[in-house]
Amino acid sequence: TGRIFIGTEIKYIKVMKRVQYIIIIMLWFSVAGVVTAQKAEALLDRAAAAYESSNGLKASFAANIRHEKQGVSESFEGTIQMKGDKFVLITPDTRTWYDGTTQWTYVVRTDEVNLSNPTGDELEFTNPMTLLRSYKKGFTLYYIGQSTSDNGKMADDVMLTSKKNGDVAKVEVQIERATSLPVRLTVTLKNGVRSVIRIRKMQTDINQPEYIFRFNPADYPRVTEIDLR
Repeated sequence: TGRIFIGTEIKYIKVMKRVQYIIIIMLWFSVAGVVTAQKAEALLDRAAAAYESSNGLKASFAANIRHEKQGVSESFEGTIQMKGDKFVLITPDTRTWYDGTTQWTYVVRTDEVNLSNPTGDELEFTNPMTLLRSYKKGFTLYYIGQSTSDNGKMADDVMLTSKKNGDVAKVEVQIERATSLPVRLTVTLKNGVRSVIRIRKMQTDINQPEYIFRFNPADYPRVTEIDLR
């Protein structure tokens, strides 16, 4: 009887050790998840602060957009100027102005300009840099790890997964340590479209005049305006 009791006790101890081990592992992953989320938020906080104190910035970029379901991709280059929540985005096919309320999107091929009052989700798709002003709303944050930017500088990678019902599924942001500003953004939509945007050159302290963020009809005398508001 004593042997049976001792054997049972040893089995019980082994089981309890396994349970303790599993609990420790679960707690470790839980704490690690909190830590990575806190680090991701701290990095994005610094990026947002760097952007807010930039006094207007201008950047050139290269973009690649891949439609996973269709198996096709397109690449192009462009420029963007930003100041506060305003921006002007120039690409070979379109030009977009946003003054904080109204967005004008000029389509070169059709010589048309569409007027709209975009939602937050629509702005994130048009200009992912706006995430620097809204990442705490509707996103779960993760710290991916260290990396090296295209220009050879140290950087950190952060992932944002959407908790909203919008088009954006997740965003991966590479933040350069020297400037605390994003140098690469990868946006994955729920329909499978994946956009990779690489910042080639960035200037800060531009302090642009307000009018450059609004469409000027005098520059496009034959344009057809389509009001979608």
